[in-house]
Amino acid sequence: MAANDKPEWRFVSFEETIREEFPHKTHYWHNRPDMVKDTTLLFVRCRILPGHAHKFHRHPKMEEILYVLSGTAEQWVEKEKHVMTAGQSLYLPANVVHGTYNIGRDALDFLAVLSPAKSEGPGTIEMGDEEPWKSLRPDPPR
Repeated sequence: MAANDKPEWRFVSFEETIREEFPHKTHYWHNRPDMVKDTTLLFVRCRILPGHAHKFHRHPKMEEILYVLSGTAEQWVEKEKHVMTAGQSLYLPANVVHGTYNIGRDALDFLAVLSPAKSEGPGTIEMGDEEPWKSLRPDPPR
């Protein structure tokens, strides 16, 4: 069933999320345009394994809220670092470079809400391989 055929409201169980697997990271989508008719929000639960990250990136036209469910995040905003744990949140305006690094022994689980869900151009631009970001937080040796 296409998103246009769905009602304007929707209950989503964990089993009904759209799951995206990446190396060392999983996204569990609860809300995005292909799931909910006319939504302006993206809502995803992210799980990052210990020692891994969602490296420096930016969302040119989307603001974002991050909320830590469990684990320990080394959260970078531009050139500033802050450690986040369960119950802490962060608001990011559009186009601000940020990165989330799991520095704990357990998986890092957090929620991300982004808006608007639809915009021209890329939703995310990776910055981790560019200066000054790659020098601020180099990858640990494996």
